[in-house]
Amino acid sequence: MSLPTVTVVGRPNVGKSTLFNRILGRRLAIVAERSGVTRDRQLAQAEWAGRKFLLVDTGGVTDQPDEPIDHEVQRQVKMAISHSNLVLFVVDGQTGIHASDEFVAELLRRSGIPTILAVNKLDELGEAIEHLEFYGLGLGDPIPVAALSGKGSGDLLDRVVENLPKERTNENEEVDISIAVIGRPNVGKSSFVNQLVGPNRVIVHEEAGTTRDAIDTLMELGGHQVRLIDTAGLRRQAKVEDDVEFYGRVRAASAIERADVCLLLVDTKDGAANQDFRIGYEAWKRGKGLVFVANKWDLIEDRGPAVLAEFERDLRQRAHYLRWVPIVTTSAKSGQRVKKAVETALHVNQERAKRISTSEVNKVLQALVRRTQPPQGARGDVRLPYGSQVASSPPLFVLWSNRPQDLKEHYVRYLKAGFREAWCFEGSPVHIKLKKKSGLT
Repeated sequence: MSLPTVTVVGRPNVGKSTLFNRILGRRLAIVAERSGVTRDRQLAQAEWAGRKFLLVDTGGVTDQPDEPIDHEVQRQVKMAISHSNLVLFVVDGQTGIHASDEFVAELLRRSGIPTILAVNKLDELGEAIEHLEFYGLGLGDPIPVAALSGKGSGDLLDRVVENLPKERTNENEEVDISIAVIGRPNVGKSSFVNQLVGPNRVIVHEEAGTTRDAIDTLMELGGHQVRLIDTAGLRRQAKVEDDVEFYGRVRAASAIERADVCLLLVDTKDGAANQDFRIGYEAWKRGKGLVFVANKWDLIEDRGPAVLAEFERDLRQRAHYLRWVPIVTTSAKSGQRVKKAVETALHVNQERAKRISTSEVNKVLQALVRRTQPPQGARGDVRLPYGSQVASSPPLFVLWSNRPQDLKEHYVRYLKAGFREAWCFEGSPVHIKLKKKSGLT
């Protein structure tokens, strides 16, 4: 199933962003004493007790918004709640129940979304009774925490994991490859999937009207069992373009996590947008295979080889990672080259699973070093005596050096390009890890 979404809500200055960072274990959201700092939403992946979930931070909600931005934050939070599997409602245990807390509590009760109430800023948990007042919000047992020090955060996360949707057993059903169809709304993702599976569609999960989960479909193609993960576009509403983009990211991140290869669908009639490249990069940086699918190609008037070559050149100039990604032009409406896109995904999955022998790695590595020596530092020669591939899907190489800290990023990029020249790895990221070899000087 898709990763569940947990959204942190509450009025300004109750410590939402501090708790968000505490759960993630790193500083990501902006934290400051001044109220109302968080205006933009934050999205990150979290994990506790073996369960992964998406965590969303939101702006502070007030019951009587004075500024236009307060109205915007209130609207965004309502949207966030509607797209959540679970809400973490944060209140301030030092100040007690505020009118804005009651306002948020009413929003949550009306939503019907499962809610956990976290009473923050209670450092003396063993003696604390301040959280008991918050039973009055009618949202179940309040959990005392101190986000700044981390006290109580483990108990809180235990409760979060207990209340996440149950993992479906059919998720582990045997398949050869999981392919996520990702992209912005209205680029033809569902039409693309329907062209592939047709009347023999096997629905693993489908919940009518939901925008919080993906739809899984099992199919057979060329002797391979394929799971397609269709992240259908969100319904557009007036003045919610930003929300559509944000929750498109939420759903894409969830689908990407489960996939081996992602098909990034882009509407070529409207042109590739920065959001398309951001969604694709999410897959790339998570180590997933990637195929760029230029959909609605049939709507381009001049579709000759020169136009296609210019189109591909422009894409690869705008996003560096696309240099290594295959591009397939399709029409989901007519079905043209739709199967080719999936066949390309199968090829990419094979590329990302390649294993290169240690002898071959060292042969290519030493040839690359002879061609271009590592930049030398003031402390002497930097040497790369040998390396090996230690993982696949995606490929990971470990290279040993006498001074790995002196190897610059541009030289690592040169080595990656040399590895690709030798072994291709089309559509897959390639990772290099540098290690210090004892005894080398």
